[in-house]
Amino acid sequence: MGKRRFSGLEVSLMVLFTLMSVAAITVIVLYFTEVPEVFVPQCPNITLGERVDCFPEAGASKQLCEQRGCCWSPLDERNAPWCFFSTNHGYTLETVEQLNDYETKATLKRINSPSLFGDDIQELLLHAEMQTHNRLHFKISDPNTKRFEVPHEHVKGLKSEASSPILNTLEIKKQPFGLVVRRNDSQKVLFDTTMGPLVFANQYLQLSARLPSHNIYGLGEHVHKQYRHDMNWKTWPIFARDAFPNGGGHNLYGHYPFFLCLEDDSGKSFGVFLMNSNAMDVVLQPAPAVTFRTIGGVLDFYILFGNTPEQVVQEFLTLIGRPAIPPYWSLGFQLSRWNYGNLSVVKETVERNRAVNLPYDVQYTDIDYMEEKKDFTYDKEEFSELPQFADYLHERGQKYILILDPAIATNQSYGPYLNGTKRDAWVTVSDGVTPLIGEVWPGQTVFPDYTSQNGKDWWADEYESFYKEIKHDALWIDMNEISNFLRGSKTGCADNPLNYPPYTPKILDEVMYSKTLCMDAKQGWGYHYDVHSLYGYSMVLATDEALRRVFGTKRTLMLTRSSFPGVGKYSGHWLGDNAANWNDIKWAIPGMLEFGLFGIPYIGADICGFFDDSSEELCRRWMQVGAFYPFSRNHNAEGFTPQDPAYYGADSLLVASSKHYLNIRYTLLPYLYTLFYKANTVGETVVRPVMHEFYSDNKTWTVDRQFLWGKHLLITPVLDQGVDKVSAYIPDAVWYDYETMERFPVRGQLYEMNLPADKLGLHIRGGAILPTQKPNVTTTYSRVNPMGLIIALDDYGMAAGELFWDDGDSTDTVQKGTFIHYTFSVVSGKLTMQVTHAGYKDPNNLMFDSITILGVSDVIVSVSVTHVSNGTNSGATILPRANVQHNESKQVLILQGLSLTLGESYVVQWEVQTMETLYQRIDCYPEGRENEAACKARGCLWQPYQTGETPQCFYPEDYGYTYSNIKPTPSGLSADLTQTAKYRNSPYPDSPSIAKLRVEIFYLSGDMLRFKIWDPDTDRYEVPVPMTVPDAPETNEDKRLYKVSIVNKPFGIKVTRKSTGTTIWDSSLPGFTFSDMFIQVSTRLSSEYVYGFGETEHPTYKHDLNYHTWGMFAKDQPPGYKLNCYGVHPFYMGLEDTSDAHGVLLLNSNAMDVTFQPAPSLTYRTVGGILDFYMFLGPTPETVVQTYTSLIGRPVLPAYWSLGFQLCRYGYANDTEINDLYTGMREAGIPYDVQYADIDYMERQLDFVLDPEFKGLPALVDRMREEGMRFIFILDPAISGNETDYPAFERGMEADVFIKWPKHISDEIVWGKVWPDYPNVIVNESLDWDTQVQKYRAYTAFPDFFRNATALWWKREIQDFYENTTKFDGIWIDMNEPASFVHGTVGGNCLGNPLLENPPYMPALDNKHLGLNHKTLCMNSEQILSNGMKMRHYDVHNLYGWSHIKPTYDALLEVTGKRGIVVTRSTYPSSGKWAGHWLGDNNSSWDQLYKSIIGMMEFSLFGISYTGADICGFFNEAEYEMCLRWMQLGAFYPYSRNHNGKGTRRQDPVSWNATFTDASRDVLNIRYTLLPYLYTLMYEAHTKGSTVVRPMLHEFVTDRNTWNIYRQFLWGPALLITPALDPGVTSVNGYFPDARWYNFHTAEDIGVRGQNHSLDTPLTQINLHIRGGYILPWQKPENNTAESRGNPLGLIVALNDSGMAEGSFFWDDGEGIDTVGKGKYLLTSFKAESNKLSTQVTHNGLDSADMLNLGVVRVWGAGSVAVTKAFLDVNGVQYDLTMQHNNKTQELVIDATPIKVPVAQNFTLTWTTGV
Repeated sequence: MGKRRFSGLEVSLMVLFTLMSVAAITVIVLYFTEVPEVFVPQCPNITLGERVDCFPEAGASKQLCEQRGCCWSPLDERNAPWCFFSTNHGYTLETVEQLNDYETKATLKRINSPSLFGDDIQELLLHAEMQTHNRLHFKISDPNTKRFEVPHEHVKGLKSEASSPILNTLEIKKQPFGLVVRRNDSQKVLFDTTMGPLVFANQYLQLSARLPSHNIYGLGEHVHKQYRHDMNWKTWPIFARDAFPNGGGHNLYGHYPFFLCLEDDSGKSFGVFLMNSNAMDVVLQPAPAVTFRTIGGVLDFYILFGNTPEQVVQEFLTLIGRPAIPPYWSLGFQLSRWNYGNLSVVKETVERNRAVNLPYDVQYTDIDYMEEKKDFTYDKEEFSELPQFADYLHERGQKYILILDPAIATNQSYGPYLNGTKRDAWVTVSDGVTPLIGEVWPGQTVFPDYTSQNGKDWWADEYESFYKEIKHDALWIDMNEISNFLRGSKTGCADNPLNYPPYTPKILDEVMYSKTLCMDAKQGWGYHYDVHSLYGYSMVLATDEALRRVFGTKRTLMLTRSSFPGVGKYSGHWLGDNAANWNDIKWAIPGMLEFGLFGIPYIGADICGFFDDSSEELCRRWMQVGAFYPFSRNHNAEGFTPQDPAYYGADSLLVASSKHYLNIRYTLLPYLYTLFYKANTVGETVVRPVMHEFYSDNKTWTVDRQFLWGKHLLITPVLDQGVDKVSAYIPDAVWYDYETMERFPVRGQLYEMNLPADKLGLHIRGGAILPTQKPNVTTTYSRVNPMGLIIALDDYGMAAGELFWDDGDSTDTVQKGTFIHYTFSVVSGKLTMQVTHAGYKDPNNLMFDSITILGVSDVIVSVSVTHVSNGTNSGATILPRANVQHNESKQVLILQGLSLTLGESYVVQWEVQTMETLYQRIDCYPEGRENEAACKARGCLWQPYQTGETPQCFYPEDYGYTYSNIKPTPSGLSADLTQTAKYRNSPYPDSPSIAKLRVEIFYLSGDMLRFKIWDPDTDRYEVPVPMTVPDAPETNEDKRLYKVSIVNKPFGIKVTRKSTGTTIWDSSLPGFTFSDMFIQVSTRLSSEYVYGFGETEHPTYKHDLNYHTWGMFAKDQPPGYKLNCYGVHPFYMGLEDTSDAHGVLLLNSNAMDVTFQPAPSLTYRTVGGILDFYMFLGPTPETVVQTYTSLIGRPVLPAYWSLGFQLCRYGYANDTEINDLYTGMREAGIPYDVQYADIDYMERQLDFVLDPEFKGLPALVDRMREEGMRFIFILDPAISGNETDYPAFERGMEADVFIKWPKHISDEIVWGKVWPDYPNVIVNESLDWDTQVQKYRAYTAFPDFFRNATALWWKREIQDFYENTTKFDGIWIDMNEPASFVHGTVGGNCLGNPLLENPPYMPALDNKHLGLNHKTLCMNSEQILSNGMKMRHYDVHNLYGWSHIKPTYDALLEVTGKRGIVVTRSTYPSSGKWAGHWLGDNNSSWDQLYKSIIGMMEFSLFGISYTGADICGFFNEAEYEMCLRWMQLGAFYPYSRNHNGKGTRRQDPVSWNATFTDASRDVLNIRYTLLPYLYTLMYEAHTKGSTVVRPMLHEFVTDRNTWNIYRQFLWGPALLITPALDPGVTSVNGYFPDARWYNFHTAEDIGVRGQNHSLDTPLTQINLHIRGGYILPWQKPENNTAESRGNPLGLIVALNDSGMAEGSFFWDDGEGIDTVGKGKYLLTSFKAESNKLSTQVTHNGLDSADMLNLGVVRVWGAGSVAVTKAFLDVNGVQYDLTMQHNNKTQELVIDATPIKVPVAQNFTLTWTTGV
């Protein structure tokens, strides 16, 4: 039957029906899939840092952004996206299926929204699995269409070992879909994708995630200039590329979408790996967050959890495959270059480096060995002997490596090409048949497809054939990104979505096929589009098969340029074609650290640089650091100067330095080899970031110019030109200098390391045991040499390590068990060398011959060695003394000639007498000159010790007292003490022991206690200085910071801080002695950090505890090392290892000394009184001082004018000189408030008598005072007794005020001689001093200021002088130790008991052999307290200055009616209540500058805030530079006075030159600017006891770097002063603790914190920095404070990192008496936050005449966004203010002066930006 034919109408109807059906279907599809006509983006209210870019390509505009349904918000900066995603993009969760406890499956549906690049996939599948406890895997894919997934060789073979339910780790959000990954234990969110939408289109996939920290490391391959990523909108493209690693931020050879995130200082970390090989971008943004954008494949993520960064790496390597162990020889040094030209040149290179005995294992040839650069050939003309070259090298124990590239020439006569063509081995074009033609080194080439079996087989066959012709030891494969010199192919690339995808990541050139193949080329695994970045990976897999076929069971090496995660299982890598410059030597370190993360520990850079000529300096420094690259190869390019070490000359420094560090490398190869074993078996890193080991120290998070080998070897190279000092971070551990073997002096801080031209920094971490071997020129030879160990003991005398050893040359030794493994450990002086596996016997019968132990401070008694076999000991053998070397100064113990067989177990033990035991010795013969008989006569032990100051005569352990009858009460406890019977003979027969004592402990408050030990049967002298103890004791134990217990046998008091368990006092040490004239007690200290005790010149602020003794006895003694000076302060502050602080006062005024011992411990010795201790628990240094001053009295509030600059000299000839000086200072415009007159104003140095040469002084003083100046005059206590008409003496006699002998001896005055001269004499100053004293000095009497009558007499004399001679504003009291120019008394015959002048024990005092009366009164002189009690001067000598101060202060206030100031030389605890102090008669020498800082900081501890040194020095000629630097420093002394001595040149600011004058004016103007701040600090000291001059440790006590700083200081918490203190310097190294710091001179944030920093310091400038977070009041400076006090009050608002700051301001009339007590002052506080400054008046009792108005406010750190408006709000009224904003410095200056707003009124100042 025939077929029916349709009519024309039927055909037309059918066509119409078809068209209508298509239209209907289209409408239906559009209805269900297209976006509604109007899409309204829901724009989130988020910070800039959280925006996810919706327009990653160029050309964003508002219109295009809104077409994508995204949010448009342009900014004034280009980094943050202007177009960002709305919240209604992404996918929703449709279904969830819990497959089991560990596995979840879910389906997702796309939210109806506009598309970015089209072809979005509507339905997705999520599969998530908790594969192990520490590994989460989730994959998002298309359930309907198969997409490319990476066929990873190792990952596909892994099996899940789930142990943790997935719901504990992964939360799936529904609308919009998102994943929240949490840490299982803490539920901390680690990876939160809800911050941005999931995008999944055919060629554009995107996922964003919020991260918990900014500490991101990894991603590659690129040049990262720093190891920790910059999270400020950085985009890193990832796509394998042949490109130069020049720091441009572009994609390089490898493909690594993996990063590690360190969460915080707990060390908790996690890693994120996206298993995707397509081209991609990874964006890091400030939120912090990460965005992955890839153009193919699937989203296949692995999240890896670890408790440390190292654990994360181990988890990652478990996933992708752990690294291979390289052959041992490959750890030797290697030489290469591209284009030696011929084999003769190669051999010349080999021979010249052999000739200098350079350690050197491997020689390479690059492509120049090939015939026309063709693989599997060699140049038979230039390299004709290449087949024999390997043998040539092997003869000397060296190895040969050659190169192969993947590109194969298309020469028709070229066998490898023909063979590959027959086997279809090539990558094809898109038809899958035609080989793709490109061009590389040989010319036109094809490219092997290593993803096909044909390609792999061909490669192995060709390689095997070539090896038979050219023997070699390993293979280097290059150009395998894959590199192509054409764009895509010979014929170009087709216009299709693979070659031109909708979105191209930010790859180099932004063309997918640039310098590689077309993306539509085909390979066995798929399109080149998908597998391009796997080309190197597939070549590595194929090459591994080829190498195994050729080398069999012999281990070889592969080195590849292109890589992918997992390559490290088979191959090493070098960092590519770098250049000979200083950038590339730096950037190599982050590169190595990153490949450690990526699982390729066999890594290094081309040493000395590949391109360009290397300078000798660069190459030398690079050879030094390259000696510690795991892959250590010197390689350079054709056309450049050779750079092998020997080329620089056999005698060159480069050769010497290279040999030195390569010998160290070869010595440590057993350690390095063991690290590779750990990488292979555990996944540990080899080259290791410092952060991995010290993650709890945030300063290590950015360290990338240093690196570690494993845990234990720190390498600090020089990486900058012309540098021999490196600022190195030394982590908080014990470290030893490898070269000197000495313990490094610092830890946990930056340190300026001196590294001259031939050195790098190399330090071994305490706790390490490093296996070593004697080096040789190759590993072939070194492996037969003896082995050894380097042991570096840690803080606890412990160490550990291990050794892996095999034949170094065979494959799979670990799997086969053919190896030796040791664990080493040291505990308590015993080294255990335990063999844990013995599957290999070394044919060379290796022995451990030497062991070096670092940090052995104890005395070695003997060393024994025990062989352990099958668990049994063979018995100990004592090592001969000749085999034991102990350098006690370096603390290095070397054991030699051990002959310990490798593979056997041993115990090596060294018996010691511990230094701790030695250090606990308490000296039983502190006066010296001891011998064995005299020592034992005291009941002490005699054991000579040859090193150091350790006592050889010391107390037995039970020497002391025992307690009984202990009686605890809620407020303390008491007990009776009995001296141990056998020691009752006093060591000093003239000072009989007191056998029965009483101890009482008082819980004064929660943070203060007292313990007192005295003789209950006999009244003894107790210090009559009143203490302000709390009103009631603290009886509630829970409120006490301390716990007190009494220890017995021997007796001691133990005080423990309850919060930490730290013992801060423990006097249960032997040697406690209590006799009539000798009392001794020792205590253990909580740490070596002790500050205080005075007054003595100390060379450092922290005490040196190495047996230093410091005497305390008030004396007219200029400052000098270990010379007791003017005051006595038996107070110290101790820091505990927990950063807590405490203070201890011994209230005893007798002559004493203290000795520090290294234990650490402290011994007090005093010659009288009792033991009366007060302890202050802090817990901060500041609260220690505050509590201490609450007891002794708060510092005086000085008059405001006394904070101005002051001038004085001893030796003004007349008042005209003073007038001329005053005139000169006024004309120069130098701020200046106070003029002095020293004793030269007096007639013959008589107190209260004006010299005729100064008859014009009263009028001059009146004129100066009218012009706002002030005048201070000097008074000495000694009163002449040789005058016929001297009212002061006569009235003193009438009132009986002078010190006399005890009445039972004589009723005469105890006469001395001081400054007053006899009447009617002419002094011949050319005579020697003693002759002048004898001939010209009058007899002087010394007022007894304890007596009330003396105070009245003194006030009368002062009042008479004020009313009848000259006005004054302050009084300077001197010579009040008291000083005398004769010893004891005139004639030298001290009456009474001679033991008082020369006690049985003489403390360590200046000229102690001359007795206590040297330069002062007889000790038997009698003084009488106000209550009538009679005292020996012996007991109260140290209180003379103290007794002098208060009567002087009272007289000043009563006579002048103003506050004024008293400045005293001699002081004792509580003197600061009434007076300031200067540091005495110093020298004009440079050392006095820094020592003055130490002195001021100590007097801050002692409660005397108003202190300073004589600027430019008192004695000797001042030198110009020194004086100028001292003027700068002295401008920041609280008491700022330039003072010099008689007979030297002037040193005031106008006595030098104009430069000096200008510099002085400038720095004093700064001082005067900041006087309101200084005055506020003085108020806080007066009311709270805070310090004014403040050590840095008081503010940053948790930063141990500050504990040793004394060349910088603070004013209060906020002003840091870093002066120049040495001659000729123009830069100063200053430490900046972890805070924001602003340069005072520029207002800029210096951007440095937690480290040392070099500061430019020209001669005319001092470095000043303001701490962020503080507000400082200031005023415009004037000629004096009388003028400046009237100026408006300005504020410096220094914002911290959070944009906040606080401060306060105190103000009164500046000179009223007790304005604080009377409430006549203003106190206001300031607070700045959120661009707003507000004030809160807390007290206002100020007279209207003293009110100030607000002036200029300077806001520092105001940001770079333009400030457009500032206004002031006062009581609801708003005032617009003028302002200037410097975007560069970020200083905002707002002027409120015109508004005239009183500071005493609350106000708010606001500034706004334009954004």
